[in-house]
Amino acid sequence: MSKIEFFFDCSSPWTYLGFESMEQLRSRHPDVEVDYKPFLVGGVFNTVNPSVYNNRDTPVPVKQAYSKKDLQDWAAFVGVEIGQPPVFPVNSVKAMRGAFVALEQDCLVPYARRVFQRYWGDLADISQVEELKTILKDVGMDEVSFFEKINDQKYKDMLRENTEELIWRGGFGSPTMYLNGNDMYFGNDRIGLIEAKL
Repeated sequence: MSKIEFFFDCSSPWTYLGFESMEQLRSRHPDVEVDYKPFLVGGVFNTVNPSVYNNRDTPVPVKQAYSKKDLQDWAAFVGVEIGQPPVFPVNSVKAMRGAFVALEQDCLVPYARRVFQRYWGDLADISQVEELKTILKDVGMDEVSFFEKINDQKYKDMLRENTEELIWRGGFGSPTMYLNGNDMYFGNDRIGLIEAKL
């Protein structure tokens, strides 16, 4: 059986595309195991890829215009809606710690999908507690337990450890995927290459 590790942060629109594309791949390859690994992309940028911030501060206008078109082309291709949230970049720490709670309860896919939808489709601020409560209600997760856990040091450490793991394995952004151990791929547009390998 092949295994894909999918490192993701819901604050990235390209990761939303990658997440839905990975779910589509899973439906075509039910024998493939997908291990979703939440992390903080900001921590990776700060450590190994600060050029992201430089590009935001001094964008190349023609490249920026094309990137917006490219994002919408991909959204149409994958079948999702991606808008321009008024809060960007967003602090995704609570939402990404919550992904570990969702993993424990075997509801990671509906939880992550709803976080992506609320931020990129509905343009809601997923850093806010009230917004997270709405997401939890939508996916049927217990609110009291969720907030207790995401404020526990254990869950803080889990998110930090995944972020550090991605860095030492050579990752520099989201989504990053590994096929069967050390065969690394970056970006939603590399999932076709992974499928070709499969």
